[in-house]
Amino acid sequence: MDEPWLDPARHRRALAALARVNRVSLTAGRVWREVRALERAGVRPLRVLDVACGGGDVLADVARRARGRGVDVELTGCDVSALALAHARERLDGVPHVRFEATDVLGSALPGRFDLVCCSLFLHHLERVDAVALLRKMADATDHTLLVQDLKRSRLGYALAWGALRVLTTSDVARTDGPISVRAAFTLEEGRGLAVEAGLDDAEVRPCWPERFTLRWVRR
Repeated sequence: MDEPWLDPARHRRALAALARVNRVSLTAGRVWREVRALERAGVRPLRVLDVACGGGDVLADVARRARGRGVDVELTGCDVSALALAHARERLDGVPHVRFEATDVLGSALPGRFDLVCCSLFLHHLERVDAVALLRKMADATDHTLLVQDLKRSRLGYALAWGALRVLTTSDVARTDGPISVRAAFTLEEGRGLAVEAGLDDAEVRPCWPERFTLRWVRR
């Protein structure tokens, strides 16, 4: 999905597949829980950054929930892909307090400071040194909470990716990338090691549905 030569139509189908996977995996729900916790703690307006946001489906879900519950949020997504950002802008066209920025999250600074910095299904694309650098950068950019959700490398995860993607989508890109991504992912213990190496010794790294893990760190 990240290859620059990928046909735009196939890329959009892959983004739609990823959105379905995120819905089934409850990805936005975990982000929303952090938003609600910060809102109840009196953080208003609440600034959220989604790193490597892809087609913006997680932010779209958070925006919908925030509107329904009267929560004041300012949502920002950043990604290196111009097509993914165009898709995200179309998805959230007309929704107030949402912006998307073209950002190489490894090669440049994140676009400002935020109360919640989150990232979903991106860490497994990175080599260990880059994953650690990104965690440090995300921690530096948050005033409160960092939340990473990613694949957990396991045989069960591989089988789930292979089977689920044949049910959820006809995208050939997603069906190919899914199992490959699980093979490239970190184990739970490796995830904990990344947090320690990034200086986030008190981060919580836990397994979650379906064969994923969350890495959560709160600024003290």
